[in-house]
Amino acid sequence: MYPQSSSPTADHADPFTPVTGGPRRYVYNDNDSDNVDPYGRRDTYASDSSNNGLNDTERYYDHNGNYDPYAQPDTDSDVDIYGQRYPPASSESLGPSRMGMSDSNATAWAEYAGPQGAREAYPAWSAERQIPLSKEEIEDIFLDLTQKFGFQRDSMRNMFDFLMQLLDSRASRMSPNQALLTLHADYIGGEHANYRKWYFAAQLDLDDAVGHVQNPGLQRLNRRAGARSSNEKSLATAMERWRQAMNNMSQYDRLRQIALYLLCWGEAAQVRFVPECLCFIFKCADDYYRSPECQNRVDPMPEGLYLKSVIKPLYRFIRDQGYEVVDGRFVRRERDHADIIGYDDINQLFWYPEGIARIILTDKTRLVDLPPPHRFMKFHSIDWNRAFFKTYYEKRSFGHLLVNFNRIWVIHVSLYWFYTAYNSPKVYQISLPLNKVYNSPALTWSVTALGGAVATVIMIAATLAEFSYIPTTWNNTSHLSRRLLFLFITLALTCGPTFYIAIAENSSNGTTSSLALILGIVQFFISVVATLLFATMPSGRMFGDRVAGKSRKYLASQTFTASYPGLQTESRLGSIALWALVFGCKATESYFFLTLSFRDPIAVMVGMKIQGCSDRYFGSSLCTNQAAFTLAIMYVMDLVLFFLDTFLWYIIWNTVFSIARSFILGLSIWTPWKDIYTRLPKRIYAKLLATRDMEVKYKPKVLVSQIWNAIIISMYREHLLSIEHVQKLLYHQVDSGHDGKRSLRAPPFFISQSDKGFKGEFFPPGSEAERRISFFAQSLTTAVPEPLPVDAMPTFTVLTPHYSEKILLSLREIIREEDQNTRVTLLEYLKQLHPVEWDNFVKDTKILAEESAMFNGTSPFGTDEKGQSKMDDLPFYCIGFKSAAPEFTLRTRIWASLRAQTLYRTVSGMMNYAKAIKLLYRVENPEVVQQFGGNTDKLERELERMARRKFKFVVSMQRYSKFNKEEHENAEFLLRAYPDLQIAYLDEEPPRKEGGESRLFSALIDGHSEFIPETGRRRPNFRIELPGNPILGDGKSDNQNHAIVFYRGEYLQLIDANQDNYLEECLKIRNILGEFEEYSVSTQSPYAQYGHKEFKKSPVAIVGAREYIFSENIGILGDLAAGKEQTFGTLSARAWAWIGGKLHYGHPDFLNALYMNTRGGVSKAQKGLHLNEDIYAGMNAFGRGGRIKHTEYYQCGKGRDLGFGTILNFQTKIGTGMGEQMLSREYYYLGTQLPIDRFLTFYYGHPGFHINNMLVILAVQCFIVTMVFLGTLNSSIMVCQYSAAGTVLPGMDGCYNLTPVFDWIHRCIISIFLVFMIAFLPLFIQELVERGTGRAIIRLGKQFMSLSPVFEVFSTQIYTHSIISNLTFGGARYIATGRGFATTRISFSILFSRFAGPSIYLGMRTLISLLYVTMALWTPYLIYFWISILALCVAPFLFNPHQFAFADFVIDYREFLRWMSRGNSRSHNNSWIGYCRLSRTMITGYKKKKLGLPSDKMSGDVPRAGWRAVIFSEVVFPIVMAVLFTIAYIFVKSFPDSTGKLPPNPLIRIAIIALGPIVWNAAVLLTQFIISIFLGPMMDPTFPKFGSVMASTAHILGVVGMLGFFEFLWFLETWNASHAVLGIIAVIAIQRAVHKVLIAVFLSREFKHDETNRAWWTGRWYGRGLGSHVMSQPAREFIVKIIELSLWSSDLLIGHFLLFMLTPPILFPYADRLHAMLLFWLRPSKQIRAPLYSLKQKKQRRWIVSVCEAWQATKDAHT
Repeated sequence: MYPQSSSPTADHADPFTPVTGGPRRYVYNDNDSDNVDPYGRRDTYASDSSNNGLNDTERYYDHNGNYDPYAQPDTDSDVDIYGQRYPPASSESLGPSRMGMSDSNATAWAEYAGPQGAREAYPAWSAERQIPLSKEEIEDIFLDLTQKFGFQRDSMRNMFDFLMQLLDSRASRMSPNQALLTLHADYIGGEHANYRKWYFAAQLDLDDAVGHVQNPGLQRLNRRAGARSSNEKSLATAMERWRQAMNNMSQYDRLRQIALYLLCWGEAAQVRFVPECLCFIFKCADDYYRSPECQNRVDPMPEGLYLKSVIKPLYRFIRDQGYEVVDGRFVRRERDHADIIGYDDINQLFWYPEGIARIILTDKTRLVDLPPPHRFMKFHSIDWNRAFFKTYYEKRSFGHLLVNFNRIWVIHVSLYWFYTAYNSPKVYQISLPLNKVYNSPALTWSVTALGGAVATVIMIAATLAEFSYIPTTWNNTSHLSRRLLFLFITLALTCGPTFYIAIAENSSNGTTSSLALILGIVQFFISVVATLLFATMPSGRMFGDRVAGKSRKYLASQTFTASYPGLQTESRLGSIALWALVFGCKATESYFFLTLSFRDPIAVMVGMKIQGCSDRYFGSSLCTNQAAFTLAIMYVMDLVLFFLDTFLWYIIWNTVFSIARSFILGLSIWTPWKDIYTRLPKRIYAKLLATRDMEVKYKPKVLVSQIWNAIIISMYREHLLSIEHVQKLLYHQVDSGHDGKRSLRAPPFFISQSDKGFKGEFFPPGSEAERRISFFAQSLTTAVPEPLPVDAMPTFTVLTPHYSEKILLSLREIIREEDQNTRVTLLEYLKQLHPVEWDNFVKDTKILAEESAMFNGTSPFGTDEKGQSKMDDLPFYCIGFKSAAPEFTLRTRIWASLRAQTLYRTVSGMMNYAKAIKLLYRVENPEVVQQFGGNTDKLERELERMARRKFKFVVSMQRYSKFNKEEHENAEFLLRAYPDLQIAYLDEEPPRKEGGESRLFSALIDGHSEFIPETGRRRPNFRIELPGNPILGDGKSDNQNHAIVFYRGEYLQLIDANQDNYLEECLKIRNILGEFEEYSVSTQSPYAQYGHKEFKKSPVAIVGAREYIFSENIGILGDLAAGKEQTFGTLSARAWAWIGGKLHYGHPDFLNALYMNTRGGVSKAQKGLHLNEDIYAGMNAFGRGGRIKHTEYYQCGKGRDLGFGTILNFQTKIGTGMGEQMLSREYYYLGTQLPIDRFLTFYYGHPGFHINNMLVILAVQCFIVTMVFLGTLNSSIMVCQYSAAGTVLPGMDGCYNLTPVFDWIHRCIISIFLVFMIAFLPLFIQELVERGTGRAIIRLGKQFMSLSPVFEVFSTQIYTHSIISNLTFGGARYIATGRGFATTRISFSILFSRFAGPSIYLGMRTLISLLYVTMALWTPYLIYFWISILALCVAPFLFNPHQFAFADFVIDYREFLRWMSRGNSRSHNNSWIGYCRLSRTMITGYKKKKLGLPSDKMSGDVPRAGWRAVIFSEVVFPIVMAVLFTIAYIFVKSFPDSTGKLPPNPLIRIAIIALGPIVWNAAVLLTQFIISIFLGPMMDPTFPKFGSVMASTAHILGVVGMLGFFEFLWFLETWNASHAVLGIIAVIAIQRAVHKVLIAVFLSREFKHDETNRAWWTGRWYGRGLGSHVMSQPAREFIVKIIELSLWSSDLLIGHFLLFMLTPPILFPYADRLHAMLLFWLRPSKQIRAPLYSLKQKKQRRWIVSVCEAWQATKDAHT
């Protein structure tokens, strides 16, 4: 700290070494005074010609090395440097630099005036308000900084405007002095400024206070424990010194610091994602600025120097982590997250003094060894590659689940152990002679106490896993070693006594010694204490508290990862109560329902030994213990159910809390309805209007009527209301009868609600208008923050990233089908969905057409006969226009675009903010209207000025400069319709010389920008050069980041390009911004002695809002997707926000822009890892101390996916994204540092949902395996049967008692069923509360009728598969989720290839097991499982539009056969072989070598999966399953038959049947290979089908072989169906294991092209571009082909099986109609007609169908 200094330091960076301004080389040297005008030309930095040479890196750096910029070191002591205060901002100090400016600078500021005619640009910052600095002085500061550091001129103009708008926004509600003070406190020096927090966390106060005579850097590292105790004391005094320094600073200095920070931030590009690095750069820049060296420099720096020497090296480091440049193109490196030094790793270097000490210059000196003022000039020579390292390894493994969520595992597994061990006394009873048994109480205590040992083992495993994710450098792992030591001691205490007690009791002959008993009891209580400790204590706080420890060592990690904002007492109590209830209910229910029902099965099965069985190899050792194997699997099964219970209770209680919360907030349909509407006018006046500051000249009624009428008219304009409805809803002026005065009559609508006698229809029933008005009325019943007057409200910006989403639908897209599979045009479909709105639109259009015709003189209706005019109206009703004049077609396009998910809808919705601001301003300031008399133009301009000042809308159109003609016209249409819309885009300039990199710019245009005549494009207002291509991640966050410099004001609303907004919601904007709690700011200075106490409260970082899913009634899938979002975004968020568990989910949340942007921006951007970019912003804000709120009274519209494929794409994206989150350090911090109740809220709200899905699927699989084992018992041995009295029936000697086990099974099935069904509870309750009982039952009924449970089961599997595959192989990417309407039929083969891997294979394997279970152990409860498992197989086809249309179905079958067989003689994109290779590459990866075809050079190269990833999922797990099923089969075959003979050896039989087909395939392929090699080269050129013939022969033989072996098995089993099925189950498991092992272990990487496949069949291996691989490839291809033949045969069989399952519905008449009704919820009359085909297509289809029918007939004749 510099106690004397006038300002604290800030962070910045880079060198100003010799730069060329042309061919001459200049050396900047302070004593070069005789160098007359070293710049030759004055305009080097001021005019555009300054660009020359700035980018030629070769000329830029001085390579002579003999030049020393500090040739004459400053002999003054450092104290002097900081002792000098700034001279006041007078003309003397700025004189030289002002005069040195070229004239071209005079115009630099002219561009700020905005549109002509605007008055003062920043009205709140005007001379009459006692501003601390005038606008001109601020300009001078910016110019001065730009010259001293070489910032870009456009960036300076942009940041000047940014700062002025920010000051204007703040000063409009407080004094300008206070505005500047609080702004400085927020950016630099206040309680919550990130810069101040970083300054102390990185211990820079020590660095700056030591004095620089000796070397401060070394000193700090050499000082050891001696100085520690003084450190803690000095922290408080250092902070006090900081506060005084800030307090004594002049306003000029404060503004200069903010300006410097903003200029550094404005050009930082990717460095904005690393906020503490930015702080460091700013600090270095600030130190340099205040040094005499900088103050005495006369020559300005060349423009762009900061970008080049500070930002570019950092940018290049970041880019090179993920990409390498090959031939001038970026190519993705094959690195996973664990090998990439990402943004977070870079950022964390700056958290610790040890990290900053690692920064080394190219000449090997450390940066910290230079005095602070000299550091900045050395930035260009920092060697960043040697500074950065990984601070957390995001390795792909399930270990993260163990580390991050260890408390979850401890709670469940330990409790399960305590419960189950106590209830399994038979397992550890002591056998005495004479067949007596003895239950030892000591042993019972002790064995139960092992639950503590289990908890300790989990903790040890978690700690060991944690070691592998944290680098063992630095002071990271000392606390882990301490913890490990302690855990081993605990382990000894919790399990040691058991050994002693077991030995003592076994030798005691049935008496318990008191010592053993006491030991057991003590051990039990130690265990309970240990378990409670591990279950509640965050592991980060054990033994070395990283969260609340006082040591300075942990300060940084506390500041940036564990500064969780505290909860209010009631919320904290609510949070604790919720979890006490959940776990209380869970513990009770699990004990009585799960554990006690498991007690009897354990008792009967523990001692069960199967008699009279033996096997040739294993004798009786295997089969005797079958019951024990079964029991072991049952234990696992019960544990999985134990986990599922908790989630069930969580959903129930979370729903209860949320509903209770909504009643407290006053949000419910059950609040008497009539009040809602009757009181609406009063509430509008009280809550939406800033009435406190208004002079009451008008009656409230007058003001309210303006607002209400505006809302109704806006709905009319959107065609939601017809003119008749509007009349009934408006306030009308009526003659009051005397004096000719007029009075306002309220619309009957308000009265009708309270007066029962008054009936009338105000909206079309069930319409959008009704929904919007009722939500508006309902929302105003809640408490809302009071609004400020419009001119005092803060400025805010809406930011929307746009990539390639539709801007406006073209006419062609609306009135033409996409392809033959689409049964309907988009316009037809929209007319079905919005019939009322279409009618209104048509009426409107007809009026317009008549008007235009009258205007043009011709009568539009020709003759007046009625019939004629009806005919004339047809075109209107069909397509909405009659004349093809653009103004009419455009209206139809807009009508459709506003009902699809387009950018136009979003823009027009969000632009309602401007309308709302104008409306509020006009209503609240009647004097403005009077002032302009009747001059509406001037009035409108004044209102627009206000709207423009308070609201900005930026769309970040990344691709704008690359748009095609149509997209460009649409974007231009947007700008003309909304001139205030701003578009930020990337502008590219070709490289200056061959092979160089092209330069990219962030540019901003709006509707007022002029056109450049040469190009026809608009001239950008700002154009800021970037260090390189900004899109390094998944795109969205980079797109937001490049445009973020163009936001204005204090708050940001992040909106996606599929959202919408409404005027009545926009009117609440002032209330929403009030949620940030920054309206009434204390008048104290934040730096004054007592003032800073008033600024203690943690700031609000994010305010969440509700979403209304406007695609909710579009059929079953749209409704399901909407329901999910509704419960998640509304019901859950409400409870979470209250108990402090809500994070940020993107949209439509409002962000505190200043808070977020000083902490790393609005989203994170590392490719892959930050796939769900927006949730990281929430976790980041939360960990750094920002509060996250949720509002109930405001909602935006949002579109959701509507088709089966797109919904599952979305779920896959969420699932893979969740997999990535589990790897991330944010989860690690939250999981190991949050207190228990908040940790549970976080866990069950986010990862818990997905882990629960994984457990549900696991439960189903465990269950099936358990049942198969029980089935083998049931079918092979005699099970006791009892009479009603409970006695064993006669003739049952030697029977086995399995009845308790069957009871337990029924309980299990009920548990699994409940866990699935509970998913529907929240939505039902939500509907119940918000829309009433009727609507809730109808909606749920519709969902069930449309088979939604089938979809739920399927989507659970999709979630599970995507997470597991992501944690194993990676491959998360941004899936652009389809936003279209799902009316297209997708063919069978495409659906099959998309869903076979994730779900169909699993479903089919489980189905065969289930078949066996049904044969061996029938119980009616199994029906539920049949439905669930069938769902996994058929769901994709059930939800496919028109799946059951007869002709399409037949054509599907033909297409499926083609798909299976093509792609062998010439390559085909859509073929089975392609699908098979693609699914294999997940494991094998692609060859790196770039051979031949250009398609090989894709950037998305898949690397080979690591052995760590593969070993479990691909090797161990399949082998375990194969072994289990083989054991089951061997058991069944180990009983003698009726003649008393043992059957032949089952193991050999199963081996032959399982491996037979593989050997057969190998033989077939070998023969085929030899034939191809000899005949191929001759035959192939002349007979092109040669490859296909060879392939089809081999494949047919493969299928024959497979079926043959199965038939053989059935024959061997003497046609015993259940045994044969069990055999097949074992065979499938074995073959699957063999294939997986072959692929994972023996296959090398795959080629990108499929030349090897074609070479194999045709025998032509030369000329395939295989190069040196031509010798090794045939061998590899041989293994591949063996696997492929088996897979092909099984896929062919599965495909046929699925098609057979789907056939029955086709045979019913009208099946297709019924199916469409279920899918689209459209009445048959409204349904979609058959597609139109051309004559040729019709003929072809008829031919296919008739051939199929003929074939079917001949087949029937044969049979």
